[in-house]
Amino acid sequence: MPLTKSKKGEVLGKLQGIAKDSGSVVFLNFHGLTMPDLSEIRKVLRGKEIGYTVAKKTLTRKAFEGFTGTMPELPGELAVVSGKDLLDPAREIYQFQKKFDKKLSIVGGVFEGRYMSQSEMLTVAQIPGVKTLQAQFVNLINSPIQRLVIGLNAIAEKKAA
Repeated sequence: MPLTKSKKGEVLGKLQGIAKDSGSVVFLNFHGLTMPDLSEIRKVLRGKEIGYTVAKKTLTRKAFEGFTGTMPELPGELAVVSGKDLLDPAREIYQFQKKFDKKLSIVGGVFEGRYMSQSEMLTVAQIPGVKTLQAQFVNLINSPIQRLVIGLNAIAEKKAA
């Protein structure tokens, strides 16, 4: 069913707001998803303050003009997933992409004001969270200190024996 001109204006305004206010945006093809699956996705995303909007491709292209790079191809049914956090939208959708194999796929996105291809967005989606990165950093710093202590302990035991 075609949208009226006023409804198209509302959708375009919403998409332009998403383009302006979001830290990152993921373009998503959701062909073949059932309503219960879609409801589950929306519920999880809403809990993490990530928006999920279904829109026409022509309106999406118009709303997302002005970013650097080339806008990715938008095949199939299109959803726009957005959030204030740079990594959360891509990471959450990537988890659902693995769960709903062949029914859901990332087709591209916008990250730090630049269009990203499908492969680039998949790379962004696989970046660990801040807490994980902090833990890895602490472990990296701790490793040489721990080896030094083990070495000094071995020397002390050898001298004591």
